[in-house]
Amino acid sequence: MIGVANLSTVRQTIASCERCSRLRRYCERIAREKRAAFRNDTYWGKPVPGFGDPNARIAIVGLAPAAHGANRTGRNFTGDGAGGSGDFLMAALHATGLANQPFSRSADDGLELGDAWIMAAVRCAPPANKPTPQEIAACHPHLRAEIDALPNVRVLVALGRVAYHACWRLVAERHESRLRADGRWPKTRPPFEHGGVTRLPGAPSIVAAYHPSRQNTNTGRLTPSMLRRAFQLAARELQT
Repeated sequence: MIGVANLSTVRQTIASCERCSRLRRYCERIAREKRAAFRNDTYWGKPVPGFGDPNARIAIVGLAPAAHGANRTGRNFTGDGAGGSGDFLMAALHATGLANQPFSRSADDGLELGDAWIMAAVRCAPPANKPTPQEIAACHPHLRAEIDALPNVRVLVALGRVAYHACWRLVAERHESRLRADGRWPKTRPPFEHGGVTRLPGAPSIVAAYHPSRQNTNTGRLTPSMLRRAFQLAARELQT
């Protein structure tokens, strides 16, 4: 119950954040102007907290909310249309036993995650889906706070390069000095590559995966079997 209370506080802090004026102005404008298909919807239009199982051992980190997806629905990887990144991700999670259904269309669609929590490196939808390095850094404390409120996390699944770097920063903040003292911190950070797994003593494992953006899925750079494999690797890490 302590973790649940902490997560509630973290959620409120994230949703009320005003650190990045460029992102806040963009999200608010999108929420006012809306897309024609969603003109009758009330957009969330605020920074988006994570969601899932508070007892999760697997934390999934994406890039940022989509302007008419999570910025509209208030839930990560939700509402970007049939065949969008949300459905692509949930199909993989459902196939590996981490979600109760293979789609993510709205915040009240009945989706439940088991042993998994989904969050993003950046909590506001960025113009052209490209946050600046300064905006990524400004949002990092929210990622850290959310992870700190998930006491059972043992594996970080990084969806894309930005998320991968954010996960590495989390691990470094908690474990680098200890592992350097023991001579067990890597001399260089392993390169980002789909399916790569990094294990450091006493720290969460990091599983790297391509982000399920339409650009990656429509071109075949990321296939359903490739993403399922990433979550199978994450599940395997729980057995070590």
